[in-house]
Amino acid sequence: MSSAGGSVGSRVAEYLPMFAAAVDGLLDSGLAELSDTELVEVMRGMEQSLRRAEVISHRLVVEGVERSVPASLGYTSPKKLLIDVLRISGADASARVTAARELGVWHTLAGEPMPPVLPETAAAQADGDIGADHVRAIAKVMRKIPHAVDNDAVADAEAVLATLARSGTPEDVEQAGHRLLAYLNPDGNLGDDRDRKRRRGISIGRQDTELMSRISGELDPVARAMLDPILAKWARPGMNNPDDPDSPAGDGENPAIDRDVLAAAAARDTRTAAQRNHDAFSAVFRALLESGLLGRHRGLPATVIVTMTLEQLEQAVGGLATTATGGLLPIEDALALAEDAHPVLALFDHAGRPLHLGRRRRLASADQRLALIASDGGCTRPGCSAPASLCAVHHVTDWRKGGHTDIEGLALVCDACHAQIDDGPAGWATRSAPHHSAYAGRTEWIPPPHIDPTRRPRINHRHHPGELIEHARRQLTHSPPAGAGGLAAPGWAGRAAGPRRGADWGGGG
Repeated sequence: MSSAGGSVGSRVAEYLPMFAAAVDGLLDSGLAELSDTELVEVMRGMEQSLRRAEVISHRLVVEGVERSVPASLGYTSPKKLLIDVLRISGADASARVTAARELGVWHTLAGEPMPPVLPETAAAQADGDIGADHVRAIAKVMRKIPHAVDNDAVADAEAVLATLARSGTPEDVEQAGHRLLAYLNPDGNLGDDRDRKRRRGISIGRQDTELMSRISGELDPVARAMLDPILAKWARPGMNNPDDPDSPAGDGENPAIDRDVLAAAAARDTRTAAQRNHDAFSAVFRALLESGLLGRHRGLPATVIVTMTLEQLEQAVGGLATTATGGLLPIEDALALAEDAHPVLALFDHAGRPLHLGRRRRLASADQRLALIASDGGCTRPGCSAPASLCAVHHVTDWRKGGHTDIEGLALVCDACHAQIDDGPAGWATRSAPHHSAYAGRTEWIPPPHIDPTRRPRINHRHHPGELIEHARRQLTHSPPAGAGGLAAPGWAGRAAGPRRGADWGGGG
């Protein structure tokens, strides 16, 4: 728990400026006069100090959690607090919390300190001998040790890895870890159902510059047993080939499929096994969405919702469309996806659309939600990347305070961010940007004082990357910004200013 007494606080208040002054001094110091040997020694000394500084980060996280600081400020986890206060990525915040959990000194309810989960690793980092990558390599190996291995052997394994890390690289630790796991489980028979449950998972990465998404993970025996027969039928040569218009679609054992047509398609099929698996997954996803088994999600059918501008629709080529889940699609693929879709293309121009409900209804209509998907793209809280599919419709002015269920007073907000809106000192507030601002009609979020003492309103640009690109372009060309303050929003007419250009449909595949 935290230590009491003004002396501790005064020492921290004294050390932090000294630390900052040391950094300033190093930044101001020239390196040209250092010899090669001295330069290497400075590198080594700097690295050792940075590694030891990470221990302080762990202590701060532990102190904050044990005091319930995140909860007192309205956060559901210490990770979300770190993201907001330190402006770091979600991955970095998760890594810091995980490191604090495994290397930090936590306390019992009585205030007694408990040894770290990885004590020898924590000691090596406190000495400055290992860094964050060493720690991650050790923790990765330790998580793979079967539960059946006794505690003494587990402790010895951690000590061996920590000792190796003091003189080796993270890659050395990982390679040695494989041998250590083989030594602890030579027959491979110590794994049990708990290990399989712990290891199971599928991770889907973000889209890269070519809009491709990497998938990795491990299937448990039951999931694998169910997947194999699906791929045997849907991924067989000749089936579900998007590059062959005569390739049969669906289940390869369907009696309605002409066997001669399938044989001819198989003879033309040059895809690898991995590519056939991919195409089978895509076909299964389409069939599942078209079946209606998924029902509804947040008031709309569980289906693919694609948004594009009217100009993109008319030209039918070039550019990218967006999905309600935050994905990107080339326009040609989006139009092809819509060809077999059941729902209707809708243009958002307010004409004949019940987008203004006043206080007759508290819940937003399906039309309003579709319009918000097209305009907001996802959660409107600054920095949040949650797509529209994970968001609810929020009254910018609280319904209880007289807010109206009209399109200009609604916004998409994910559940986690919505929980942070309250009137308390740690709560966020929302409002619509005034007409004279660069983002008239957009939802502004006012942060609590612990994030920004000035409480300057913020707008989320995460779902509107064009705004940031335009801002960077203006900075490079030194052209004056458009509008009053903030970044320009090319083509944005404002939610309250009239027609909302764009097209939206739900696709059955």
